[in-house]
Order: sequence, then structure tokens, then C-alpha cells
Amino acid sequence: METLFIPNENDFRQWVKEAVKECLEDINMLPKTIHPGEEPFISRDEVASLLNISLVTLTDWMKRGLPYHKQRGRVYYLRSEVQEYIRSGRKGTYSFSRRMAELGK
Repeated sequence: METLFIPNENDFRQWVKEAVKECLEDINMLPKTIHPGEEPFISRDEVASLLNISLVTLTDWMKRGLPYHKQRGRVYYLRSEVQEYIRSGRKGTYSFSRRMAELGK
């Protein structure tokens, strides 16, 4: 008759650790998806620190026309597009409704 092995909590922990470790090693072995000539996206935090502005100001600039890209609900930027936006000096304006515009007169 064969002996039945019943795993305990430590066995499960060890198996999960090994599985996660293998997955991370596999991910590191994959080639980067960035092709020559393509630039990587940078995050909101990176752009804000690069320009020495707050995230609130960055959001304001986005509303005024700063180019951005959304992926999976997150906002990313291309460094070249941000630099071009800054160089061009485009300030942009908010688009208010006609009623709001009349209040400003």
C-alpha cells in the first residue's frame, strides 16, 4: 500500500515561493518590447519631477493640451512629446461653455 502525502502549510508556502521565483526569472529572460527607435513611456511622477512641478499642475497642463497616453487606466507620457510641448510654449486654454464665458465678461 502506498503512503499518502498530505502537504502542510509550509509545503504550500515553499511551492508558492518557487513558482513566483520561476515566473520572475522567466520575465527577466524575455526581451524588452521596446524596439529600436521607440522610446519608453514615463509616468506622471517622473514627468512632474523632471519638470519640477506638482501633480496638480501636471493635470492642469493635460487639460490644456499636454499630450498623454492612457494604458490600462493609467496615464503615461513620451519624453519627446513633453519636451516638444514645453519648447512650443503652447499654453492652451480651458474650453468653457458659452454661459461660463459670459460670466467672465
